[in-house]
Amino acid sequence: MKLEICANSYQSAMNAQKAGADRIELCSELSLGGLTPSYGLLKKVAEEITIPVYVLIRPRSGNFYYSDDEFEIMKNDIKLCKELGFNGIVSGVLNADNTIDLKRTKELIELSKPLTFTFHRAFDCVPNPKQALHQLMDLEVKTILSSGLQEKAKDGIELLKELQEIAKNKLIFLVGGGINPKNVAIFKAAGFTEVHASASKIKSEEKSMFFENTTQTVSGIKRIENIIKAIKRA
Repeated sequence: MKLEICANSYQSAMNAQKAGADRIELCSELSLGGLTPSYGLLKKVAEEITIPVYVLIRPRSGNFYYSDDEFEIMKNDIKLCKELGFNGIVSGVLNADNTIDLKRTKELIELSKPLTFTFHRAFDCVPNPKQALHQLMDLEVKTILSSGLQEKAKDGIELLKELQEIAKNKLIFLVGGGINPKNVAIFKAAGFTEVHASASKIKSEEKSMFFENTTQTVSGIKRIENIIKAIKRA
């Protein structure tokens, strides 16, 4: 089983590599569900991280229904990631009714090639996951990141198993949402081959007269190592 670490900073990415993670999903602002990293972070990680790195392409927080201008930003960010030599793109677009925007998602997939394309947790917003799965298979998406339409993947595991059975070997369900050393074994036992976790810990909390309490988190080396140990024991 492979472990992908959702890294929200350069330190998180370095910690993931040092701890032995198989892959990184690079983003910023995990508290907002993850946003596209800055150019500076992208360049630094591209130059110094040696394990595979996929980049989250999400221009803002909120829904996954984007304006024409936002969509252009997404396409430009994908072009940049290709120029910097990353291994994959993590993205996706929905319609206003939360069905998959097939035209725009296909455009992102085609633009991303030859990088691997993962459809992110926008999948967990769709009203009909089986229909969405067939649509993404038709688009030749390689991976879907999902918690089984629940906040925590352990609560969505039955749907995830059902969807993986439908997909068979056509795509991979990358299971994310509350993955930790105590529950990762149940996903391995269910036949899933990849899991996704932030393994976050609080690095600092600061109070300011201008801002509300600000919490800084980082993917912890020990937490990542513990998930890897749990995978190996399972």
